[in-house]
Amino acid sequence: MMESFARVRRAPLAFWSAAIAATFISTQVIFATEVLTVRLDQAKIARLPERVSTIVVGNPLIADVSLQPGGLMVLTGKGYGVTNLIALDRGGVVLSEQSIQVQGPSDGVVVVYRGLERESYSCTPRCERRITLGDSAEFFDATINQSGSRNSRAQGAFGASAPAGAGGSPAR
Repeated sequence: MMESFARVRRAPLAFWSAAIAATFISTQVIFATEVLTVRLDQAKIARLPERVSTIVVGNPLIADVSLQPGGLMVLTGKGYGVTNLIALDRGGVVLSEQSIQVQGPSDGVVVVYRGLERESYSCTPRCERRITLGDSAEFFDATINQSGSRNSRAQGAFGASAPAGAGGSPAR
């Protein structure tokens, strides 16, 4: 008799345990269903739930997120792939969880393969070298060095022609 009583008591416990587990799993699925898509090297503005105080990005090499006033966030694509975003309130309660997918550029990009070597060009409307993840190291380094050199020269020209006290080189 005692054995059948124990079996009857365990049945409701098993039922409630399964119900709680199903609720938890379905809540997690609801959190993870929304996918935010952003292009590499571009930003997107999205709205967060109210009361968000902390945001966590699974892989900051793929995406960067900054919390802005008014429940907004700026999402920037840093590298190809998929990561996740978790929004928490001050008490550490998860308010939302979303996937972030970073895709490559789509408009005006031409990719040239020379054997195993890859080069990317931005053709809007003239084709110019473009710094793109996945290009061959030699092409990527040459393009980024040219871009860095150009920026340094532009800053140097600004410093030489800026009036005293405007952030340029000190007057002599």
